[in-house]
Amino acid sequence: MTQHIARGPETTWAARLTGTLLCLAVAVIHVKDQGGVTATRDPYYVGVGYHVLEIVAVVAAVLLLIGLVRPGWLLAAGVAAGPLAGYLLSRGPGLPGYTDDVGNWTEPLGLVSLAVEGALLILSAPLVARGLRRGSP
Repeated sequence: MTQHIARGPETTWAARLTGTLLCLAVAVIHVKDQGGVTATRDPYYVGVGYHVLEIVAVVAAVLLLIGLVRPGWLLAAGVAAGPLAGYLLSRGPGLPGYTDDVGNWTEPLGLVSLAVEGALLILSAPLVARGLRRGSP
């Protein structure tokens, strides 16, 4: 697995630490939004999505910390893009069985979430793209 160890300027410690903190922030925001670690949002599929996101965010953070940067940045990009898409869908047309947030574009926690996820996407997307262009060693 040494081919995944952090190398080069695109995987600096500062970038990895920033990505780690942003991933953990996404997890914390979604735990808070759902009402705690053991709570599950309704409808059930939205609640499961929250739990999956939180777990993947922590896994991405750990991968970035230990230097497994390719899978870490790939997961981090998903941790950023997934909730952004969910925000747009839940506030726009709504989701099946879940219309509570339709039109609720300015909810404070939602705006914080957008800022964190946007920053994570801006950080991770170029690193994922660069890794894909280089291919596997």
